[in-house]
Amino acid sequence: MKQKLTTTILGLLLSTIVLYAQANHYEQYYKNLPTTVKAVERITIPANEVNLTEVGGVGDGVTLCTEAFEKGISKLSKMGGGRLIIPQGVWLTGPIALKDNIELHLEKNALVVFSPDKSLYVDKKSPAGRVFPCIRASKRTNIAITGKGTLDGNGQQWRPVKRGKMSDVEWNMYKDMGGQITEKGDLWYPWQMKNGYADIADSPVKQEGMRNDLIRLTDCKNVLIEGVTIQNSPRFHLHPCYCENVIIDGVNVRSEWNVQNGDGIDLSDCHLALIVNSTVSVGDDGICMKSSKPSSSHAISGCEDIVIQDNTVNHAHGGFVLGSETAAGIRRIVVRHNTFSGTDVGLRFKSGLGRGGKTEALYISDVMMNDIASEAIIFQCDYVNRHAGDDGKAPVFTEAEKKWAPHFQDIHISNVVCRGCKTGIKASGIEGLDCVNDITIKDCSIVYNKEAKNIDEPTARLTLVNVKFTESRLH
Repeated sequence: MKQKLTTTILGLLLSTIVLYAQANHYEQYYKNLPTTVKAVERITIPANEVNLTEVGGVGDGVTLCTEAFEKGISKLSKMGGGRLIIPQGVWLTGPIALKDNIELHLEKNALVVFSPDKSLYVDKKSPAGRVFPCIRASKRTNIAITGKGTLDGNGQQWRPVKRGKMSDVEWNMYKDMGGQITEKGDLWYPWQMKNGYADIADSPVKQEGMRNDLIRLTDCKNVLIEGVTIQNSPRFHLHPCYCENVIIDGVNVRSEWNVQNGDGIDLSDCHLALIVNSTVSVGDDGICMKSSKPSSSHAISGCEDIVIQDNTVNHAHGGFVLGSETAAGIRRIVVRHNTFSGTDVGLRFKSGLGRGGKTEALYISDVMMNDIASEAIIFQCDYVNRHAGDDGKAPVFTEAEKKWAPHFQDIHISNVVCRGCKTGIKASGIEGLDCVNDITIKDCSIVYNKEAKNIDEPTARLTLVNVKFTESRLH
């Protein structure tokens, strides 16, 4: 009896220690911050579990499991929430909608592949003819996607590809899938594919405009994305919008380097977020903050109280990126102890008229870079977002749009080491507007192969302190 009591006490003590450790795991990222940032809180999911096989799921890569996912989530929801277990297997499915207190848990060697049948994703209630993301949630609380498995968005069934970014071998592979090539021969659209699934628009260009994200969470509170691999998205890979208390920990986000609009991790107008221990290698921006114009339809506007630490970005248009939308503001962001290896740009601040806003209290430090194709650091205020096949003409802005000008200020960058880039620091604002000011860059070492810096001093005011530029001997 005494032994059983001792065992019970030890068990309770161990459980308490584990729960305490989990609750305090993220506190380490908020120590010694250069500015005050509100901390995230770990979310809790009820202990109920349902295995996907219990509700009709078959992981043979052939059986469509959309209904099984719906049943599993509905069953857990009636129980107050819980964990839907996705075991080893290849699980073919249409779009998945999460509910309150639901966790998708992908066990090791679980591969969820989203069906190439575009008709499964059509939102029949949308007057704009939008399609559902592969995984979505709207106005939900306590949602999680965890585990060691993989989510594959089957993006080649949705994305256009540019001939100039393809080798002959790759181009022929796309042609073998069917599709349509433009008269110029410069662009391939996934239109009338050989898989036999019907198109969902009356032209390849319209259909291209309908593609959506792999994971898009809108107006949600308490979000955890942990451990999973997220790959091959039709558009952006992981995209929380207007969300609060978001934790992204240890995820692997990847796509081919040349995919169109293949952003890795995008936070749009999110409050309280933590992005840590993750690896990104994608076809567009790596880790990106976006902020659209304030809207009465969403309670949250602007990005604020975010820590980004201990991540690695390989291929991407930018390692850490602001924009191009910054309209509602970007505030209290700390980016530290990250590695960018092989990105086009290291630190990329981009916006333009019609979509610009103000930055406040941004602190970026201890970023290690190598093999950066263009600039280690860039501030750009004339950015224009162009879709595939754009005619390239200069946009015309209304007077109302001109009021939404970028304002990059109160940004502090330190201890950046870059071994190899084309240009060290580049910055330009807009003539007649104070778009780039109060930027400090200090204690940095940059090895460049073309020019140390290209700063348009009449429109961009940067203060450089102890920044060492070294010309590379490798040209």
